[in-house]
Amino acid sequence: MRPHTFRSVAIALVAGCLPLAAAPADDLPSRISAAVDRHAPQALSLLEDVVNINSGTMNVAGVRAVGDVFARELGSLGFRTRWIEGGGFHRAGHLVAERDGTGPRVLLIGHLDTVFEADSPFQRFERLSPTSARGPGIIDMKGGDVVMLTALRVLSDLQLLGRLHVVVVMTGDEEDPGEPLAAARQALLDAASGASVALGFEDGSGDPRRAIVSRRGFTGWKVSVTGTAAHSSQVFTDRVGAGAIYELSRVLNGFYERLSREELLSVNPGVALGGTTVDFDESHSKGTAAGKTNVVAGNAVATGDIRAFTPAQLDATKQAMRDVAQANLPRTSATLTFDDSYPPMPPSDGNRRLLAMYDQASRDLGLGPVAPTDPRAAGAADVSFIADRVPQVIDGIGLMGTDDHTARETADLTTLASQAKRAALLLARLTN
Repeated sequence: MRPHTFRSVAIALVAGCLPLAAAPADDLPSRISAAVDRHAPQALSLLEDVVNINSGTMNVAGVRAVGDVFARELGSLGFRTRWIEGGGFHRAGHLVAERDGTGPRVLLIGHLDTVFEADSPFQRFERLSPTSARGPGIIDMKGGDVVMLTALRVLSDLQLLGRLHVVVVMTGDEEDPGEPLAAARQALLDAASGASVALGFEDGSGDPRRAIVSRRGFTGWKVSVTGTAAHSSQVFTDRVGAGAIYELSRVLNGFYERLSREELLSVNPGVALGGTTVDFDESHSKGTAAGKTNVVAGNAVATGDIRAFTPAQLDATKQAMRDVAQANLPRTSATLTFDDSYPPMPPSDGNRRLLAMYDQASRDLGLGPVAPTDPRAAGAADVSFIADRVPQVIDGIGLMGTDDHTARETADLTTLASQAKRAALLLARLTN
């Protein structure tokens, strides 16, 4: 099945969305803007503090320490906070905070961990200019967590926070989810129950003029191939056949031929090994292979991923890959397995309505329009797990910048305030 074609949509208010407060006539945008500006120094200081705490996914103590900081800050706003221990899924755990209110239930999603472990040389916040700073996880996504907290602080100042029932989940293993995955995401799924709206504060495409209404998912795959090992002079004979490397090459080429023209789909082999013997460490995605030029290879393996736009596209892709893997060359066999991780977050009318509200808030603040992010620029994220449970979801509204997941990860500090203003005004309007 071909996926729905992604089209840039003109952002307009759509009938059926949650009602907006009266727009230009009220002073809510200016009040929110002024309140965010008052909190800007506090937000920047908090960002520096949490960036300077190493919280690589496998640094259990560090992830918990960052969680403690945000638990303290959320507690000061009247949230009940609790730590979900992660021993059952081999990670640090998650921070969950909740504050009762009279309005709709809103789920806010962040994460505490980074890709930079305790042994990484990239450890500290570094101010580069008045408008930029570099640091591990500064945009992915400690900056987004600070944007979220600042928006909530402003709503509290304006006595609007009590008009929402807010649940915050900051996972401790977004960058490398624990196993079993169902246990690792149970707290997030529980928090989504009954929510009308969910907001994810990832950095998205790094462009504040964009927000995410759809994401591609992530599924790992592995092809294991066996052939008949023999002297190279016997390759192609009825007794020996093609050998494992020819068969693996056929399978990978088949994936390319069948799937490379499918819109918004990626199927990529990341590692391939073949020879007389193959020693592959799947958990670390590395290995060795040995053979000779005069020996037909007996073993081969390849691993990679699928990035699909919808569940239907993922199912169709898996079936196409199975069909390819089963059409074996003579005297070979290929076994294909899948490892589902992040599900796709398909676009929906509800998501587009919520983006229309966010866009209108941005315009009313004088910050310009916000359009949907191309799904190819939106990697997998925690919000995808709850996208089929919450009617209206957007993501990618955190701190913006460049080069996340690298030692050049840099924040555009001007967006710390602007993103908080957008989020605060959207949340304020959801109180109606």
